[in-house]
Amino acid sequence: MSKLDDVNNIKALDPDNMLGAIAGLPDQIQQAAQITAEPELNPADFKGLKNIIHCGMGGSAIGGDMVRSLLQDSLPCPMQVCRNYNLPEFAGPDTLVIGSSYSGNTEETLSAFGQAAEKGCHLLVLTTGGKIGEFAKEHKIPTAILPKGYQPRAALGFSFVPLMLLFEKIGLSEYKKNDFLALADFLSRNGVVFNDDADAEDNPAKQIAQRLYGRIPIIYSGPELTDMIGVRIKGQICENAKMLAFANQFPEFNHNELVGWKLKDVFRDSLRVMIIRDCEDHPRVTARMDIVTGLLEKQKVDVITITSEGKNRLERMFSLVQLGDFISYYLALLNKVDPTPVEPIENLKEALARL
Repeated sequence: MSKLDDVNNIKALDPDNMLGAIAGLPDQIQQAAQITAEPELNPADFKGLKNIIHCGMGGSAIGGDMVRSLLQDSLPCPMQVCRNYNLPEFAGPDTLVIGSSYSGNTEETLSAFGQAAEKGCHLLVLTTGGKIGEFAKEHKIPTAILPKGYQPRAALGFSFVPLMLLFEKIGLSEYKKNDFLALADFLSRNGVVFNDDADAEDNPAKQIAQRLYGRIPIIYSGPELTDMIGVRIKGQICENAKMLAFANQFPEFNHNELVGWKLKDVFRDSLRVMIIRDCEDHPRVTARMDIVTGLLEKQKVDVITITSEGKNRLERMFSLVQLGDFISYYLALLNKVDPTPVEPIENLKEALARL
């Protein structure tokens, strides 16, 4: 029996039930579909937008990135994610700025969002409260109030779905509540095979975790629908499994990083490559993935391919999120670490607070 099938071992290493948060993504998405902004939005207030900036860090930023990836072919204006203390200089009265901070106290987001208010930008907020929640209440900024009690990285449904529904209300998206209820149903069915009670021999997440165990994962995705999925999985492995992982994208890494794979034998066993594929990848990107897989395998590098599943873009995107979350969880168990605490991040925040 695989150690990943030992229920007692799982419970001992996961006292705060990160498994429950990961397996509960469908329920979270269903709950998130009920969240509305207060005060209500008036679509007329958002006409004539020239750009959109989503301010956030970590899990809150990934939610914005996934919205951008999903809608990039249909948004009427450019959207970017600001992971910085400073808002881009071009922001102004024709810019929509979303302040997304699960805790409400993310200092980079507070700084950039404050600049957005000073510049007269259109403003929206997603948060559980905190300083940004107080600011939004004081200035009557439409706010989606999120449920408390989650690790930010385990609250992706809350950073993604309410933003999508806010976009629908102001005419930036055609995705509606029923689309997310259908997504929750899909993930409930899709996730059965990843659960802890599914034996390792039949569980793709456990199998991939075992192949990545003791190695450094290098994750490559396409540049469109999956562009930030590699970043999401990398972050989940770092935070849940307490191990390094790295991510990059086709075709960009083919123009530089690829040369670094001319490895000496001593490095090959230290690395594993994961390539993320989607049925809508550009044909030339698909060709690059095939060629690079062959090149790496000739170098005796283990290449793991994961492919999105589902009948539409929303399902395909979240099928990869779901698989990646479970992989990171099972890697934590193999590493014999509690997946929930993130002490280095808390230590950094404490050190910054003393400055």
